[in-house]
Amino acid sequence: MASAAERQRRTIQTAACLIIGDEVLGGKTVDTNSTYLAKWCFQLGLAQSNLSSHDDITYQSIAKAFDLPLKLHDEAFRKMKLLSKPHPSQPNFNWEEDSPDLRAKLRMVYLPTDESRPLTDQFLFVSEELWVPVSVVNGNVHILPGIPRLFTALLEGIKPHILGRLVDPEGKGSYRIIIQTPYAESKVAAYLTDLAGRVESKGVKVGSYPHWDRKYNTVTLVGKDQELLESLVDEVVKNVEGKRVHKPEDIEGGPLRESKA
Repeated sequence: MASAAERQRRTIQTAACLIIGDEVLGGKTVDTNSTYLAKWCFQLGLAQSNLSSHDDITYQSIAKAFDLPLKLHDEAFRKMKLLSKPHPSQPNFNWEEDSPDLRAKLRMVYLPTDESRPLTDQFLFVSEELWVPVSVVNGNVHILPGIPRLFTALLEGIKPHILGRLVDPEGKGSYRIIIQTPYAESKVAAYLTDLAGRVESKGVKVGSYPHWDRKYNTVTLVGKDQELLESLVDEVVKNVEGKRVHKPEDIEGGPLRESKA
C-alpha cells in the first residue's frame, strides 16, 4: 500500500468532492462550492465526482476514518487569534480564559495529524489573510471550509501545489465546444453515436442535450486537444445543420435550462 507521502507526489487525473453539512442535504443551503470546484477541475483537466454527507464534524470524522489523532495546530491557533475578531455577541471573549466560546473556536484548529510526517506537508497556509489552513490527510484528501468565500480562496491557493502533479503540468485543462441545432436529439443520435465511436479513443467526449423550452438543442465536444476539437467543428455543424455558439447564454431562445447534466 502506498504511503501518504507517495500519494502526495502521484500524478493527479481525477478528483472527488465530499460535501458535508445537514444544511446542504436538507435544501436549506444551496451548494455553490461543488459547482465552483467542477469548473476548477474542468479548467485543469481533472475528471470529478461529488458525494454528500451529513453533519459538520469534518475534522473529527476524517481523523477517525484515517485513525489519526486530533492535535492542536499551534500556527493555525496563532493565526486565528491574530486575524479573527470576536463576534459582537461575545464582548467579553478572552483568548486566554477557558470558556465554551473558546472551546468552540479551538475545535476548528484541532486537526487530523500524522505525527510521522512533516507538518508542512499536512497543512497548507495559502493566504496571508486567512488563518485556516488546507488540511491534507493521507497525502490526497484536502479539507476545505464550506463558506464559499473561504472555499474559493483556498482552492485557488492550492493550485500551485496541484499543477506540478497534473498530467499536463501547465494546467491547460479541458476545452468545450458548443453547437446549437434545430434538430431533435433523436434525429442526430445516429450521427453522434458514430462520431463518438470515432473520436473517443482520441480523448473527445460527444454530448447531446435537449432543451424542451426552446427550438434549439445543443451538441458538445469536450477534450484536452483544442486543435483536434476545432477540426471537428465544421463536420458537426454540417451534419446537425447547426451553428457554433461560444457561450451557453448565446444559445437562441433565452436563458438556458438544460434537462440533464
